[in-house]
Amino acid sequence: MKTIDLAGVRQTPLQRKPFAWLRMEGFVRPDALADICASYPALKGGSYPLENLELPPSLRALVEEMDSPEFEAALAEKFSLSLEGKPKYFSLRGYCRRKDGKIHTDSRDKIITLLVYFHEHWEHAGGRLRLLRNGRDMEDAIAEISPAGGTLLAFRRSDNSWHGHPPYEGVRRALQMNWLRGESARGVSRWRHRLSSWWKG
Repeated sequence: MKTIDLAGVRQTPLQRKPFAWLRMEGFVRPDALADICASYPALKGGSYPLENLELPPSLRALVEEMDSPEFEAALAEKFSLSLEGKPKYFSLRGYCRRKDGKIHTDSRDKIITLLVYFHEHWEHAGGRLRLLRNGRDMEDAIAEISPAGGTLLAFRRSDNSWHGHPPYEGVRRALQMNWLRGESARGVSRWRHRLSSWWKG
């Protein structure tokens, strides 16, 4: 059984203002989402490269499907980009700190960022990712994404791809996937995420 709804990704319209992005609820199929939520590794604050973790089978299956040529082709078509041969980078988060979520655009070595959320429900006011019109005002949002329901957010990194979330501290499970501009960028991303994990604050 497939873990993700690839047909749903192809059918989800791309939003183009103020930058290119799409949101798809139910990207992770319900049975797979329940398995991932139940077996998700216990992580502290920061972001963890997958090679540092032992993934449960349900989460490994999800990563394998997202790492497939079919998924890459769907995203390349959606964003009108050539992604062939571009390196990919995966990392996990499992615990949100009060200092996390500050407004940013992502680093220039990233082409596309994808976030997949692993909570069946989310009832907290904080921790909901906002796509923003500027880098100053968390309230000037074009969309707010609850980190639940196996939701996928994908966006093309740009100088105005502002995003962040109001403060929250507690369990907040997410997979991040990036297409990068080159192999050297993968090393930089790995270093950044290791540093993030070490500074658990």
